[in-house]
Amino acid sequence: MRQTVFFTLIVLVQALFTLFFVSDILLTVLGVRARPIAWHVRELLEIGASIGLILGVVLGAIVLRRTVLKSRASEEKLRLVSAAFMDVVEEKFAQWGLTAAEQDVALFLLKGLSTQEIAALRQTSEGTVKAQTNAIYRKADVTGRPQLLSLFIDDLMDDVPLPQKIDETVFAAK
Repeated sequence: MRQTVFFTLIVLVQALFTLFFVSDILLTVLGVRARPIAWHVRELLEIGASIGLILGVVLGAIVLRRTVLKSRASEEKLRLVSAAFMDVVEEKFAQWGLTAAEQDVALFLLKGLSTQEIAALRQTSEGTVKAQTNAIYRKADVTGRPQLLSLFIDDLMDDVPLPQKIDETVFAAK
């Protein structure tokens, strides 16, 4: 919270000095200025503006560094989750006794590819892919792609607590 207030304050100071410089230039160009600003006041304003600009650069660098670090941390977490998901996938495939070809097709199914796309990628006929898909569903004891995908989602969500109260209006509308 304190950082947000600090950053906001610095941005406001920068905006104030930017407004001063832009208005000063516009008033000079348009010849509107009624009386000039005293030189010592002008010097103080320029020093303040310079400090504000330096703070902006420093804070920009700090924010950029934090963003890069958060991005790297997120990428690492995503890599770990992806590896964990692949561990679950490989475990299920072994449990179901899928052949190497069926494992390839099952991965493509999980990625959402169509039968035609899978056949093209594997350089086989659509009939072969359909037969392999049916074998996968039979071995996994599911009736289709949504149920196959839900098996993996359920495994990943085992530790996620269910909501305490279920909204009954959702089920009443059906």
